[in-house]
This record gives sequence, C-alpha cells and structure tokens, in this order.
Amino acid sequence: MTAPLILIEPYAHRPGGHHQHALVALARARPDSWVIAPHGITRETTTALRKAKARVITAPTGAVAAVLMVGSRVMSAFSAVGLRAFRSGRWPRAVRRLPHQVTLLARCLTEAAALRTACVRAPNADAVVILTASEALHGLAALLGGQPHLRFVHEISTTEDLPLRLVGRLVRRAEPRAIALYPTAAVAAQAANRFPRLAGQVRTYAIDDGTERISPAERACGRTAFAIPDDEPAVCLVGGWWPHKDLATLDVALGKLRRPLHLLVAGHPLNEPTLDRWRQLPYVRLHLTRGPVGEQFLRLVYAAADAALVVRRPGVAKESGLVMDSARYGIPLLVSDHDPALTAALQDQPWARTFTAGDPTSLAEALSTTTSTPLPRPGPDASRLLGMWPATDQADLLTRTYARLLPKEPRC
Repeated sequence: MTAPLILIEPYAHRPGGHHQHALVALARARPDSWVIAPHGITRETTTALRKAKARVITAPTGAVAAVLMVGSRVMSAFSAVGLRAFRSGRWPRAVRRLPHQVTLLARCLTEAAALRTACVRAPNADAVVILTASEALHGLAALLGGQPHLRFVHEISTTEDLPLRLVGRLVRRAEPRAIALYPTAAVAAQAANRFPRLAGQVRTYAIDDGTERISPAERACGRTAFAIPDDEPAVCLVGGWWPHKDLATLDVALGKLRRPLHLLVAGHPLNEPTLDRWRQLPYVRLHLTRGPVGEQFLRLVYAAADAALVVRRPGVAKESGLVMDSARYGIPLLVSDHDPALTAALQDQPWARTFTAGDPTSLAEALSTTTSTPLPRPGPDASRLLGMWPATDQADLLTRTYARLLPKEPRC
C-alpha cells in the first residue's frame, strides 16, 4: 500500500506550463493525495485532480498559515509597486533589484503558509513536496513552515542580495530540513555554490507515462483546425517570450527563409511589433493564439506541427518543458545548442535537429531543411533518453528521498 503525497504548487493558478501536467500526473499515481494551491487553481486542473481523487486546498489552514499568507500578499503588493516605480534604468542597480528581493520574501512566506497547512491537514503523508519552489531562502521556508519537505528548484533567476543573505545565514541551521531537487546538473551546480549546506540531487521534473503520444487522427484534426494543408510544412513556437528565449535570432532567421513555412505561435507574453513583422514576411504563414493555453488546446497545436521549435540564449541550462513535450507527444524537435548537456543527449537522434544558438543563418538553414526533409517522429524511448520517468516511479523517488529527512526532523 502507498500513502498519499502532499503536493504544493504555488503556480497552479496559471494556465499552461508543464508544472500543471506534473501535478496531475503525480496525483493520479497516488490517489487521495493532497494538493495545496495557495494562490488558487485553474478550472482545467481542478477537474483533472477531481478525476484523480485528489483533495484540493486553496486557503490556508490554521492561524499561523493565515498570518504567513497575509504577509506574502503584502510583500507581493509592495513588489508590484516597486517594479513599476523602479523599472527605469536611471535607478541604481541595487534599487532596481529591490522589488525582486521582496518577491523572494513573498514566495518564501507563501511556501511556509502551505507547509503549515500541510502540517494541519495531512501530518502523515508519504512525502511533502513543493513542486515549483523558490530559488532562495530555503532555510527560512523550512523554519517558518515547521515541516521537513522536498523542493523542486527549477532555475536560479534571482539571487539573494546582502539583506536576504544575512537572513539566510541566521536560519541556515534549518536548511537540513529540506532537500532540493534540481532538473539539471547545471542548475544543481549553481545552487551548490550559493547554498552549500542545502542537500540536493538531480532529478528530471517532467513526467511521461507513455500514454500521451499524438495519434494520426489528432494530427489530422490539428491540421484542419489551423487550415494547414498536409503537404505544407509547419513548426510551432509554444510558450511566453521570456528573456531566456532568443526571439531576436528567430526574427532574423525568418527573414532569410526562401520557402513557405507555417508558424504556429501560442503563448503569453508575446511581442506585438515582432509579430507584425512576421505577418509581413513573404514566406511565413503565421497562426497566432494569444494567452496561456490549456493542455487540450496545446495538444492541438503540437498535432498540427511537423516540429516543435525551441530557441534559447547560449548558456541557458534549465530543463525545457517544450523539449520534454516534444518527446512526450512524439513531435520532432528543432532546438538550439544552448545547453551542452542537452545537445549531447540529442546527438545522433534522428527526430531532433540542432542549430547554433544565437546564429540566425544556422536557424534559417534548420528551418529550410525541415521544409524540404521532414524529421521522423521520436520513438517511445525518447522520454527515457531525456531522463523522464513514469509518475509512479517519480512518486516512489519522492517518497524515498523524503524518508531521508524523517530520522533527523520530526514532522510538524
């Protein structure tokens, strides 16, 4: 018999993203698990979790958790005001970074409130996991939360400045109450330099149960939905245009095309002037869907595409949910060589074509080659190649890892 998990997802209120997929998959693997979504949860995810027999909590339980959540909301409000007030480059860098430091504190208080809620609602769960954890203040979250836990740290995007580093040092004895899980070795190395006392291990975040591959019938539906003829090539560009994505290189590369190409763009935020330029390009057929999209529509986008396109800046080495989607859904992949480890894993894979990161000519050649010579679809072994495991194996790993904390720290 397996006991339920406590799955904490601070971003369950945001539609789209592979965190929603992992949350639901783990809940299915462990029926009767508790899902704590401190900022709310999307309707689509709520429906899926109900089918998985998960118990969903969206409000803090207990006085301490309620106070911590109020503190988080106050800090978030201050951060939003600061981001607007200090976004001009005329302010010193330390001042412009201040709102991001407040955001780190707000995220820490949210995590602590969720951990306190877990203590009250399910004190005997097999594992307590924050699926999308902050990259900072690990010890403070464990101390205020009063709960040993695992925390998936997906990237190091904002580092602690001096005031938060001092806070971290004051509570660093609480860091052994948590174990960090990093999706790539590169993220683990970054974190180890900043938090040498925090135990951690590398574990791919994305999950694949081998049941989500897009069928030929879905492909036909996708092509029909976007009015793309079967004999015309199409690639998809999914997700928001965040700073780690190299849209400037893609912008130039599309202008170099000499063959027609359907480009399916779905996500938020997007850059409207860039989209306007693409509409005017003679060989680009743009199909645009604004805003975060749910998983069912996302499948439709992937189904219509001959390949998924991942364009990142050199040196970005966090896990790519889009690369994992490509393997899960069985979609060929065009990907920049921004991450040496990922490039090595994809070497000699017939379903993946790499191009030089930051090089528009290399990207244009990859796109042109795809229009003339389509890539084969990845086989069922593609997910394991990228380190993905079934949800049951992931849940078992979380349980075993969490057990390492229990002899040291009492629950709650």
